[in-house]
Amino acid sequence: MATSAYIAAVYYEDPAAALDWLEKAFGFETTMRVIDSSGTVVHAEMEIAGSRVMIGPSGWSDFARSPKTQSGANTQSIHVDVPDVEAHFTNTQKAGGRIVEDLRDQFYGARTYRAADPEGHVWNFGQQMREVSLDELEKASGLKVEMRPKT
Repeated sequence: MATSAYIAAVYYEDPAAALDWLEKAFGFETTMRVIDSSGTVVHAEMEIAGSRVMIGPSGWSDFARSPKTQSGANTQSIHVDVPDVEAHFTNTQKAGGRIVEDLRDQFYGARTYRAADPEGHVWNFGQQMREVSLDELEKASGLKVEMRPKT
């Protein structure tokens, strides 16, 4: 199992259906499923492009809710870098993913799109297409950009 410094957890009313859909539409691979005695998925882990995400049931705790149970509200979105964002976008469309924002070039050098899964979680997918200097970032955005120097 891969080691990650950061692993998001996403909650679903139907985690088993979410696992299947995330594999089909977004290309995730299920690496672990924990199932209780009634057959319910109580925890799962998935990987894509070297990163992991945990999938769990909505409502197992007061803070764990699917957007489906919250009038569609998201309190977070997850960004995933993929090696071929064009192909990923096409596969998401073919699988019936609801595109929230079409594929487009960003001022910071990435090409990205957003899609919502069947329970309303918004996922961002992107591919860095070119390196952009700090001066270019500031000029393109009209904002002051501060970055910690790489060590």
